[in-house]
Amino acid sequence: MQSAQAVARPIGRGAKVRAAVHAATLAELLDKGYAALTVENVAQRAGVHKTTVYRRWTDRESLLVDALAEHLATDIPVPDTGAIETDLRALARSLVQTFTSPTGRAILAAMFTGAAHLPQIAAARRHVFDDRLTRAEPVIARAIERGEVPRDTDVAELLKTLAAPIYLRLLITAEPVDEATADQAVRITLAAARARALRPVYASKPTAE
Repeated sequence: MQSAQAVARPIGRGAKVRAAVHAATLAELLDKGYAALTVENVAQRAGVHKTTVYRRWTDRESLLVDALAEHLATDIPVPDTGAIETDLRALARSLVQTFTSPTGRAILAAMFTGAAHLPQIAAARRHVFDDRLTRAEPVIARAIERGEVPRDTDVAELLKTLAAPIYLRLLITAEPVDEATADQAVRITLAAARARALRPVYASKPTAE
């Protein structure tokens, strides 16, 4: 039986190559961690020559950032259940499911410990949040139209409030993270939104006398 790193059959170009390399990058990250991640091993696992990888990504950092951003942007679907509570519950539970999986834990380790010092990783974290914010905006817009949350609800603040308890447990306290964690985050977020505590915050400017 061939090892996990055995060279696969040649694959096509373009999107197929990109998908294969992304998958190989995440697999290497899961198996070996960020410190041992190399372009050569990724290329071998993906079944492509390393020059094929270098034509698209300049180094392992840019490759990792691209793979992480794509995986995290597409891994959590944006729900449309017809009610804000069940929409947010689906979002929060998906977040929990993603980051408690082996691959999710490896991604968190890379983004917040192993490669956290890299400017590219900081940019990737921002890209992921911005993408998720953009994709989740219709969820909040529908809730506003249904009268479930106030019209001046700040979408970004709502999503930060939803995610904060989950990330706190994952990254800081190491407490258990499960569906109960997600459901509690939803209750807190909705209570804050309905109390109008999640309105946009504008920097106040001194008025001229």
